[in-house]
Amino acid sequence: VQLQASGGGFVLAGGSLRLSCAASGTDFSSAAVGWYRRAPGKQREFVAGVIGGGVTSSVASLKGRFTASRDNAKNTVYLQMNDLKAEDTAIYYCNFIERPVAWGQGTLVTVSS
Repeated sequence: VQLQASGGGFVLAGGSLRLSCAASGTDFSSAAVGWYRRAPGKQREFVAGVIGGGVTSSVASLKGRFTASRDNAKNTVYLQMNDLKAEDTAIYYCNFIERPVAWGQGTLVTVSS
């Protein structure tokens, strides 16, 4: 089982991106899935997540800007990121929250001010 994040890229400060997380080898429609990021020189941190019922959560500092969601028909989890800031520059990953699997390569988000 592997989860792969995609959709990263270069964006100007204030812009938006939507990342996607797709799973291979499993149906993760009922699983809690989290989004994480690792900024240059920092440790990986949790940013937002969505549980099986669709309830979402975000770290307090990102509430209102980052929102996780899921489309079970597409077996995909999303991270909508709005009003991006330079400090959001990082590699973004997705993984199961309760029983993480090996980390994928992630997707790089670069925000230029």
